[in-house]
Amino acid sequence: MSYRTVIHWFRRDLRLKDNPALAAAAKQSGVVVPVYVLSNWKGHHGWTGTIRQTFLCGCLASLSKNLDAINSRLILRSGRAVEVLRKLIAETGAEAVFFNRDYDPFGREVERELAALCSELGIGCHGFKDRVMHDPEEVKTGSDTVYRVYTPYSRNWLSMDKEVPVATPKSLGQPPSADICASMDLPTAAHWGLPECTAEIPAPGERAARARMRDFVEGDRLIEYAQNRNIPAGETTSRLGQDLRFGLIGIRELFARCQERAQDGRLNGVSRKSIETFIKELAWREFYMAILFHYPEVFEAEFNPEWRGMPWPGTDEHFQAWAEGKTGFPIVDAGMRQLLATGFMHNRVRMIVSMFLTKDLHCHWRLGESHFMQHLVDGENASNNGGWQWSAGTGADAAPYFRIQNPWTQTKNYDPDGEYIRTWVPELKGLPGSAFLTPPKDGIPIAQGYPAPIVDHGTERQRTLAIFAKHRGERAG
Repeated sequence: MSYRTVIHWFRRDLRLKDNPALAAAAKQSGVVVPVYVLSNWKGHHGWTGTIRQTFLCGCLASLSKNLDAINSRLILRSGRAVEVLRKLIAETGAEAVFFNRDYDPFGREVERELAALCSELGIGCHGFKDRVMHDPEEVKTGSDTVYRVYTPYSRNWLSMDKEVPVATPKSLGQPPSADICASMDLPTAAHWGLPECTAEIPAPGERAARARMRDFVEGDRLIEYAQNRNIPAGETTSRLGQDLRFGLIGIRELFARCQERAQDGRLNGVSRKSIETFIKELAWREFYMAILFHYPEVFEAEFNPEWRGMPWPGTDEHFQAWAEGKTGFPIVDAGMRQLLATGFMHNRVRMIVSMFLTKDLHCHWRLGESHFMQHLVDGENASNNGGWQWSAGTGADAAPYFRIQNPWTQTKNYDPDGEYIRTWVPELKGLPGSAFLTPPKDGIPIAQGYPAPIVDHGTERQRTLAIFAKHRGERAG
């Protein structure tokens, strides 16, 4: 099928390379009209904030330049996506809309509305797989049921044939002029009524993301990933989360590059094992997307029904101390301050701070989930929800409720010299790593200007066990 003019609706695919919907639109039409629809909420949003919106603005500026370079033009509009697309279809005479599919309940609902609109107008509606190697409905058990546990899911995922990257379109045709099809100016965070971002975030855009991908895959971090990925100090992980979140790189190309590196005859078994470990993290990402796809209620309730309705008696005061990185637990405070300063937190530390909020401070996991989404530059709702429910002991493939990490022991295991802690908690810069491995005696702060621990871990651990056991007993009775 071929069309004269089509719309490519950019969503979480802000790139030209390895973009299935964009490549198909270019192949099947004479003119592709690229559009991005900005949300129009103002002031506050429970799922995002100034850090990620500022990064998005930079990505849109980069995308606009890349489209200009092939004599195309990004159309920016604001409002409800389907209403905006209806107007744009009328303005351009588009005969079809192309887009890459989403997997959360909000994106899927918009896709249903778009399909109804296209049917009403008698035009084509073409959705493509892009954000994942395998759609949630592709990876099923032998009895065609949904996986609820990661390990068997990942074995199946790893065994399946993988698609290769798609070609980059060289031209999208001559788009309608500004007189016929107007566009907003490139946005800033002020579009949403947000303050200027002060965090040190990664360089936005496709080119910067591709450079990060190249540095990771071709450098030492990939082949040392298994050994170093749990060390929070320094650069030990891929740091590609925001690039996958906004679709600045294609998952097919990232997978193919990792596989190609694994074929390097100069690598030893340990290095190949590291590459395999990283690829399994890509499977984790898709496992959580599949959970959200099949069980959208996880945004509102515990995945495991057994724990629904359980009390979370944490206080606002404790939540605020956690959010500001002022708990008196150095590894927790370092993580929370890294998040505020950079929009990033190392994954091991994400587990530590989330389990601390839910198991030591007894605050509901949804409070932490929202806080992370408001500050993470790589905030991905499926993975974030999955991670928080894992730490709370309520989710798919979750840590059992009685598995409660000790922040002091976690520090000894992953930051024994205190390098990570001293980087993010300046009050502690003059102290040796040994000062962070056990709670201070008699509740005395370990440094001037730094708080004493706001709770006793051992006491709160027992309290958590009692809360979960009581709730289980009441349900059974």
